Amino acid sequence: MGDGPGEGFGTMVGQEQELSSVTDGEDLVEEADVDLDDVVDEDVDDVEEEDDDVEEDDEDDEEDEDSLEEEGEVAADYIEGLLDIADLDGDIDMDVEGDRAVVSVVGATLDELVGDDGEVLEALQELTRLAVHRKTGARARLMLDVGGFRARRRIELAELGRSVAEEVSRTGEPKKLRAMSPFERKIIHDAVALAGLRSESEGEEPNRRVVVFPAG
Repeated sequence: MGDGPGEGFGTMVGQEQELSSVTDGEDLVEEADVDLDDVVDEDVDDVEEEDDDVEEDDEDDEEDEDSLEEEGEVAADYIEGLLDIADLDGDIDMDVEGDRAVVSVVGATLDELVGDDGEVLEALQELTRLAVHRKTGARARLMLDVGGFRARRRIELAELGRSVAEEVSRTGEPKKLRAMSPFERKIIHDAVALAGLRSESEGEEPNRRVVVFPAG
């Protein structure tokens, strides 16, 4: 994640109301009746995956899919409300990828919802997860994308991970990367693992970063 603050989407509502920055979150939280203190930080690159050998029956799978679809629907309604508040146009797509719901906003004028280096998008995702939690009572792990930003970043970061892995293999020296979001770090970890090297996250948010180590 970049060092500078992300840009919000200051927009007039009618003639009098002006939204504050999404990264501040105060006006939008008030609109959504949520409390930022309830947000549970989740570092996806440090979360232990469940044992792949555990088998679930078809009924459990169907219930899980239904709950993820419900998360997506709640998130889509929440994002649609924010778009209306900000007077922004955008189409909303919902999907389920693996064990998480994915909500994507597609439109021509959505850069203000991404911000510098995706910081506004990260804030929106946390607000959306909290809104889903307040509605469903379940801890949400949904992924929010705007204008295909995360899809593009996934490609860029996977290439960065491969490049760094090659450099560390060549020099035999560990390499520390810049601070990144949990989403970004997860992609780097995966790319490094595919290259046969080891990586770890160190530091505290928002300055947590990946360190890549040589093999052996």
